[in-house]
Amino acid sequence: MRGLYADRSTSIDEAIWLTVVQYRVFYAILYHNVLRKSPALTPRALFKPLISETRTPLLEIDYNLHKSNSTYFTDLDVSRTHLVGYLCRPALRKLAHNPQTRLIQDPRTGKPAKGSLGILLGAVGCSFKREIAAYKGYELWSRVLSWDRKWMYIITHFVPKGAARPTEWLDPRFGKVRARGPGDAMGGWETKIHATAVSKYVFKLGRITVHPAVVLEESGLLPPRPDGGWTSGDAQLGDESADVADVDLSKDGEWDWRRVEAQRRKGMELASQFQGLDESHALFTGGSGGALGTFGPC
Repeated sequence: MRGLYADRSTSIDEAIWLTVVQYRVFYAILYHNVLRKSPALTPRALFKPLISETRTPLLEIDYNLHKSNSTYFTDLDVSRTHLVGYLCRPALRKLAHNPQTRLIQDPRTGKPAKGSLGILLGAVGCSFKREIAAYKGYELWSRVLSWDRKWMYIITHFVPKGAARPTEWLDPRFGKVRARGPGDAMGGWETKIHATAVSKYVFKLGRITVHPAVVLEESGLLPPRPDGGWTSGDAQLGDESADVADVDLSKDGEWDWRRVEAQRRKGMELASQFQGLDESHALFTGGSGGALGTFGPC
């Protein structure tokens, strides 16, 4: 679906659009690193969602008077920034001062790696289910889905504002915000969810790829793991032969290394399918069989 937002034709509209998006992203970075730093977190917080609230303004409405599909991706930029900034702030601060903290070593020199910290988006896919009406409020529930040697995978659900409410808040500063009570009926998500997206992030220090487990561990989100730790083994994902099949993820329990690993593997079942999108690059032929024509602007 290409709406008015995607087809904007004036440089003024584009400048306004980019300015708003950049402001929202930079505000999220500033908010979690300076204005309202996250509390000390434990592994129990690792897979919990962070909720971002917003609504559909005039400039995001398409010709069907719904939120334009192209604008979901700018919402994801902001929601992911909130999540990573909140969860990983301690590690990101250490990486930003790596020459002093010596967290990451340059494999070529054996000395602390130098270069600027980057958190880069590798891919994002969004499945649309139900439209969002003009001026309607909605929420983005983003959480860590899984990780491998290179990528951290994040899943985001778009839901109507107020349709879901957590049973508790892990951040004690939300103690006065009402959580879901035992008498509150919640569910029927298939009839409520607007869209679901999966994204993958890579952490870079200069040209060096930082293992996501290092970022999570330095943020207090990974419990100690025996037999070499979280970055050991041939795939640098710990001992993947470890049996965690008996862990019941449907019931809350102690977030020891076995429970965290069981949840990571469950998330990788979806993330591994998402990785298949990388193979689509090989389908480009460069027009060797002809083309229909060329049109613009896009």
